[in-house]
Amino acid sequence: MVDKLPFGEGASINRPPMFCGVNYQFWKVRRKIFVESIDKGIWDAIKNGSFVPMLKNDKVIFEKPWSQWTEHESKQAQYDVLQRTLLHLH
Repeated sequence: MVDKLPFGEGASINRPPMFCGVNYQFWKVRRKIFVESIDKGIWDAIKNGSFVPMLKNDKVIFEKPWSQWTEHESKQAQYDVLQRTLLHLH
């Protein structure tokens, strides 16, 4: 009987590593490297959660309307979309 390798589909730079149920720690490192190789901002979105631009008005904090987002805020929000896409690939 052949044991499952911890990198089920082989080592690819084009596809995220697939977790096959063994050696989670090894897979986790490979997954992080894969995501960071695309853009470190995506890994930051994974670690820190969703980015929602906020405004403060008279001590009330509320979500900033999309039409008022800066270019930087839009890029941060796009990292969140990319990280969700990558997490759902496998």
